[in-house]
Amino acid sequence: MAEAVACRLEVAPIHAEPDAASEQVTQALRGEPLTVDERREGWARVRTAYDYPGWIRTDAIGGAPSADWLPAPRAGDPIEEARRFLGTRYLWGGMTEQGIDCSGLIHMSYRGLGRLVPRDADQQEEAGTPITEQELQRGDLITYGDEGKDHATHIAFWLGEGRILHSTQRDDADGVVEEAEPADLRSRRRKLVRI
Repeated sequence: MAEAVACRLEVAPIHAEPDAASEQVTQALRGEPLTVDERREGWARVRTAYDYPGWIRTDAIGGAPSADWLPAPRAGDPIEEARRFLGTRYLWGGMTEQGIDCSGLIHMSYRGLGRLVPRDADQQEEAGTPITEQELQRGDLITYGDEGKDHATHIAFWLGEGRILHSTQRDDADGVVEEAEPADLRSRRRKLVRI
C-alpha cells in the first residue's frame, strides 16, 4: 500500500536505483510530497507530486506532506523566475541554486509561480502545445534532440531576437545562461511548444 510522506531535508537526491552511486534523476525539496511504493534496506522507491519515480534514502523522508509545499498560483513571468538561476552550475537532475539541469530550470521556473509542470524535457515537450516558428514568442519553449534519439534531450526558454535562456554543460559555458541560440543547438531543434 502506498504511503504519503514529505521530504525532510532542504534538498535530497532521488536516484535511479537504491544506491547512492547510481544516477541522480531529480531532487526532492523540503516539504515536497512523495508517495512511497516500496522500502528496501534504507531506501524508499518514491513517486514525486509530478509523478517522477526514483529512490531516496529513508532518512530523507518522514511526516505528512504539507498542503502548501507548492506556492499558490500567481501571475508572473517564468523567464523572470528562471533568471534567478543565472550563473547556477549545471547539475544532472538538479533543481536548486546549487545546481540545475535544463528541464529542472523549466520545472522550477513554473513551480515558482505555483504551476506544476513535468520534470524532463521530453515530458515538457509533450505537455506543451505545438506552435510554429511564426507563432514563437518570448517565454515559449524550444526542445532539441540528439541524432538517433526519438525524444527531446534538451530544452530552453525562447527570449526572442534569436536568444535563449537555458542550463547547459559545454566547454565554453557551464550552467544557466542567456545567449544567442548556438548554431549546433539550432540544427538539432525538435519542436516549439507553449505551456
